[in-house]
Amino acid sequence: MRHVKFLLTGVLFGVVMSKAEIISWYRIYEMFRFEAFHMYGIIGSAVVIGILFVNYTKRNELCCIEKKPIHFKDKNKSISRYLFGGVIFGLGWAMTGACPGPMFVIFGQGYYSILIVIISAIFGTYLYGVVRDKLPH
Repeated sequence: MRHVKFLLTGVLFGVVMSKAEIISWYRIYEMFRFEAFHMYGIIGSAVVIGILFVNYTKRNELCCIEKKPIHFKDKNKSISRYLFGGVIFGLGWAMTGACPGPMFVIFGQGYYSILIVIISAIFGTYLYGVVRDKLPH
């Protein structure tokens, strides 16, 4: 019962994504063809809000749901790992027309063919877990 607020927040977030057309395949297609600013504006806004929230969290030493302090680790890793991961993510996003969050909103709207994408994403996550120790991190 104590996690109901998180469920309701997720439902609200799904409604907002749907109403803002973030889950629209057409909007994603426009973005990848550089035909509209809609998605870039939303993603840019999310990045700015994320930066502000991380700084607020660091400054005020906020705690997570388990009342443990949130710590951010500085990662001085090579940029190539982020570029490679971003390319894989972007290719999947372009091929399916959905990134992980909206996949579930699309399913909730009754587009059951997205289950193929959801199952594939779960399998890909599992596969990464299996080969993670063999990858250069």
